[in-house]
Amino acid sequence: MSYSDATAVFATEFGPQVRRVTLEKQSEIRIQVPQISPLKLRVLHGKVEIFGSELPRNVWLTFPPLQQFAIFAWYGATLEIDSVTKTDTISDETPMMSYLNVHNSLQVQRHRVTSSTRDYVSSQGPRVIIIGDTDSGKSTLAKMLLSWAAKDGCKPTFVDLNIGQSSITIPGTIAATSVEMPMDPVEGLPLHKALVHYFGHTTPTNNIRLYKYLVEELARELDEEFARNAESRRSGMVIDTMGWTNGLGYQLLLHAIKTFNASLVIVLGQQETELVYDLNKAFKFKKNVQILNLQRSSGVFSRNSFYICLIKAKGFCFSYSQKYFNGATNNLTAYTKTAKFSDMQVYRIGDLIEKSNSTKAVLIDKDLVNTVLAISYAKQPHHIISSIVAGFVYVTDVDLGEEKITYLSPSIAELPSKIFIMGTLTWHQT
Repeated sequence: MSYSDATAVFATEFGPQVRRVTLEKQSEIRIQVPQISPLKLRVLHGKVEIFGSELPRNVWLTFPPLQQFAIFAWYGATLEIDSVTKTDTISDETPMMSYLNVHNSLQVQRHRVTSSTRDYVSSQGPRVIIIGDTDSGKSTLAKMLLSWAAKDGCKPTFVDLNIGQSSITIPGTIAATSVEMPMDPVEGLPLHKALVHYFGHTTPTNNIRLYKYLVEELARELDEEFARNAESRRSGMVIDTMGWTNGLGYQLLLHAIKTFNASLVIVLGQQETELVYDLNKAFKFKKNVQILNLQRSSGVFSRNSFYICLIKAKGFCFSYSQKYFNGATNNLTAYTKTAKFSDMQVYRIGDLIEKSNSTKAVLIDKDLVNTVLAISYAKQPHHIISSIVAGFVYVTDVDLGEEKITYLSPSIAELPSKIFIMGTLTWHQT
């Protein structure tokens, strides 16, 4: 295997923290930003990508603490990095060519589809679902396929079913958004066009029926969008999933594949395993579903025990909430606001035995402090389950005497609804 500690190839002429890195053709440097400080880098020479998005030359980019990514050079490049890191590695053994081949194949399918086709089924673009264990690189591959497609002029839809580690917004959500340009390697995906359903938990076992219902609801909404938008229909979708591939997790994967009518199932890092065998068996007679095994990148970072403990210590959605309210690099302003008890209706979604009677009002008390609430677009409580959410607020204080709630909002504008959804997500702001 051809990889080494990145520090071994850094020049030291720029001082103790600013280092120069040379990447050979089709090689990458894998970076973990330290916990205590951000990392800055710029491209001096050559073309490099992060998640399929090309980085500008001679522009310093700032990456927040704990972010993990790989910088890939197709034809060689020179970088400068301003940070003290300990775990960077450089490798020329990557699966990038096989990933690019998948993109090229998807582009061929897209070009075969025209908006003038009368047959709705034959005018569908590729629907790709990516599955694999936790830390197998599913989200990374999804971002690459989306960015490459956008770079080639398409507008694919990104569907994120990974409620434990969302790429679109905070965890606990089932969401989709149109990707019209290569992804920003620091800020990620734009939120202004996202369809977001709030599940409220980071594991589907909290409410299996609700999880499946929200997956079906999102698929229905996207089918409606595709029916009236030929460009979205032609561009297709890329679907990211949870890292749960056995038992009930496998059944939920089958449910997602069938619900979204996936045409390509990409299995990462599962060569000759029971999962691959079961999928091939399940779709043996489905000619419109292809199962494709791809190599897992050896550079995919595993979330070590320290990282997991850090996140749990500050609330499971700490890093995601921090990004949502303050921006990836603390470049956004969060606003502290207050509301009367009478201006807020907080509900929790229970078992879906009867959809019309599945929400329960929550008593406003001190238990709401440090919780993240979703703002529902629902007009009435019985519409909560089928309604998307406008965004999220973070409860910082509950004054029982004054009957007022203090909360943090990413917007200074008035909230679009008085109906809020409570789950199990918390955030302990630092």
